[in-house]
Amino acid sequence: MAYWLLKTEPDNYSYFDLERDNSTVWDGVNNPLALKHLRTMELGDLALIYHTGKERQIVGVAEIISKPYADPTLDDVKRVVVDVQAIRKVPQAVKLAKIKQDANWENFDLLRLPRLSVVPVSESHWQRLLELATIYELI
Repeated sequence: MAYWLLKTEPDNYSYFDLERDNSTVWDGVNNPLALKHLRTMELGDLALIYHTGKERQIVGVAEIISKPYADPTLDDVKRVVVDVQAIRKVPQAVKLAKIKQDANWENFDLLRLPRLSVVPVSESHWQRLLELATIYELI
């Protein structure tokens, strides 16, 4: 299983929209590196949902529920999407400022490549982010 961080503009589609819808197609990714990450996702991978813009915080956890497939709304096989399903809102949002305070995040792509919309998360970073979000059990 791999871990990810998926960014979304909450005014466009928020984690709370995902909870309401239960699942959605994660689309709109244009960056070649972000698309490369999408192509490596597997069923059952987990993702933190990060609100961009003024919020800049992790607000929820989701599961990847499909293999990557070509975006059906586009005529470009390079543009892939995955389906994601809401798992749970985090009890404590994890703000970007909180992450930046800790030197252990220096190699985290959220900080190194701040414009990247799909970010791989190492298992150690995943566990630390869950702790910061006060999640001790996902289910």
